[in-house]
Amino acid sequence: MDEIEAGIAAAGDQLWTWVVLPIVALLGLYITARSGAVQIRMLPEMIRTLADKTPRGQDGKPQSVSSFQAFTISAASRVGTGNIAGVGTAIAIGGPGAVFWMWLMATVGAASAFAESTLAQLFKVRDANGFRGGPAYYMSRGLGARWMGVAFAVILIFCFPFAFSALQANTIALTTSSAITQITGAEGGWLLWVVGILTAVLTGLIVFGGVRRIANVTQGLVPVMALAYLLLGLAVVVVHLDQLPAAFASIFTQAFGFNEVLGAALGQIVLTGVKRGMFSNEAGLGSAPNAGAAAAVTHPAKQGFVQSLGVYFDTMLVCSITAFTILVAVPIERGGLTGVELTQHALTSSLGGWATIALAVVVFMLAFSSIIGNYYYGEASIEFISSKPVVLTVFRVLVVVAVLAGSVAAASLVWTLADAIMGVMAVINLVAVALLSGLVFRLLRDYSNQRREGLDPVFTRALLPDVRGIECWEDAESVTGPIHVVRRR
Repeated sequence: MDEIEAGIAAAGDQLWTWVVLPIVALLGLYITARSGAVQIRMLPEMIRTLADKTPRGQDGKPQSVSSFQAFTISAASRVGTGNIAGVGTAIAIGGPGAVFWMWLMATVGAASAFAESTLAQLFKVRDANGFRGGPAYYMSRGLGARWMGVAFAVILIFCFPFAFSALQANTIALTTSSAITQITGAEGGWLLWVVGILTAVLTGLIVFGGVRRIANVTQGLVPVMALAYLLLGLAVVVVHLDQLPAAFASIFTQAFGFNEVLGAALGQIVLTGVKRGMFSNEAGLGSAPNAGAAAAVTHPAKQGFVQSLGVYFDTMLVCSITAFTILVAVPIERGGLTGVELTQHALTSSLGGWATIALAVVVFMLAFSSIIGNYYYGEASIEFISSKPVVLTVFRVLVVVAVLAGSVAAASLVWTLADAIMGVMAVINLVAVALLSGLVFRLLRDYSNQRREGLDPVFTRALLPDVRGIECWEDAESVTGPIHVVRRR
């Protein structure tokens, strides 16, 4: 079994190294060039759009979740234990310079995030709770390739709501049971079962409530967990404030292999930073657009902006907190530590033993939010394959079972396989985005033209009369409801 797992891991690494990452980088650079660096130029629009009011239907109720709620659903999945363990591993392997390449990957990837979420909005469909969509939908409706959408949806369902949610549940069980043991002295395998059952019950209460309950939970949980982790990291930085200039400088001086303290080759530094950055912010993977499509907005580009901002939120804020926490507090040789151990050591050595418990609370919020976000990605994909209510119910039950099983089992082979085939999912999505990118640029031009006229941009299907498969953008009234187009002064 170990040999099989090692073989799958090696094949997955080759796929990510030689296929996925080059395509992501090239497509991101292409979109950046063709869009006039939309992910940088439109940063003020990203922030402004995040606070947009939700268009309402003829009954006066919100058509679906808000732009901000869609942002928090995707952020819930993006921001997980990988932001702690993944950054620690990147620094342990590639040194401080890997952080620079994570930042650069986020900047390039934000362009791809804009494109895929804009397409998800354009080709979204209506359901009982509002809207749903994602890569499977723009493959089917935009490219006329339902088979491609089904293949993508099946892979996503296996990877995110099942395998990765089980992994997050396992992290919750281990860290929480460890904290309980530290506080009470109680120990034993039964703790994992108790934590696992509680996590599964909480998951069930939320996922059976549908997208609106998921949105309500994530819009409260995501800001709290980000603020809590930010405060922990800032506390460590304040304790070691004298080390901050050197830590910041090392990110740039060691990014190109100069004076690298670990002896890492330039290629290893670059690859580690790029790979960990993409795994964390999911730009181009095709996962976040499933959340982006759920938002009720007046123009597809608006949610593209919001999801670009989500990439920055994940990498520039949360991952950077971990990076600076480690770099200012842990000796330069890292003491042989890696992953979450580096972050934990930085916190406890700087703030004391109570930081272990605080980290356990933060890890719970990070991991549980990922479970919820991962579930929603799967729900959108399930409903693409089949609209039968019984299928969705069975899916929800299986997700809860996967959370419980992940809490008490160490099925590393499943997670290794999921990591590998997620590369296939990313390639399918990137091919679709590349083929449909012309629509993205047309939508961006339309948005920019309306903004130059002082309008709050509104898109209708009539603006793309040559494009088939567009369902939810019939006319201005159906898009905006009682909210009328207004001039910005």
